[in-house]
Amino acid sequence: MMRKILVTFAIAGFAWALLPLVFEAGVVDAPGKTASSYIENSPKDFAAANIVTAIVVSYRGFDTLGEVAVLFAATAGVGSLLTKKRLGIVGPQAGKKPSTEVLRTANGLLSGLLVMFGAYIFIHGHLTPGGGFQGGVVIATGVLLSLLSDPESHLAHGMMTAVESLSGAAYVGLGLLGIFFAWGFLDPRVLPLGRLGALLSAGAIPFIYSAIGLKVGAELSGILDALKGDRE
Repeated sequence: MMRKILVTFAIAGFAWALLPLVFEAGVVDAPGKTASSYIENSPKDFAAANIVTAIVVSYRGFDTLGEVAVLFAATAGVGSLLTKKRLGIVGPQAGKKPSTEVLRTANGLLSGLLVMFGAYIFIHGHLTPGGGFQGGVVIATGVLLSLLSDPESHLAHGMMTAVESLSGAAYVGLGLLGIFFAWGFLDPRVLPLGRLGALLSAGAIPFIYSAIGLKVGAELSGILDALKGDRE
């Protein structure tokens, strides 16, 4: 009885906290001062057609760096916890069923396309909606399809570790180059901005997003492989 009362109070508290959003949510007549500044200055500051990308990668680049660090910590935690020893699995793992022909056929047709599509998303993140995190998730989806189609398969951990490490180092390295050759950490003007709307534009943003996409894809793929529970 007491548990039901506490749950009821908790739900009522959440509802009371979210109630103002119900009345205040909606589309404002005009963007605020900060949003207006981003809209007006992003194209001329960084030549990025996608304003969200300019905000995420440059204006608030430290926050994005923190998000990547949190994802790395989560990956390391999952990898250390989901091992045979910690899960109590002794000997060959039982219960694995072979995949269906539909899954194997879908993997052969789609996994490569998913990886290419993920790369397309973060390479064009400065031009179209998307970016490093989204592209990395799509790449991890292709890896998931491969793991489902062959439950006995394993990722090449050495290669995945190398991709994750090198992409992270490239991300931080591009940020440091901005300090010495531009106006600050992760400033994309370390490279020529190019013409607004062109593929080779927005300075270092495409390279920064590519590094983020590869790192996120490698980290999420590592989590998916660890969730199989057959690591030593």
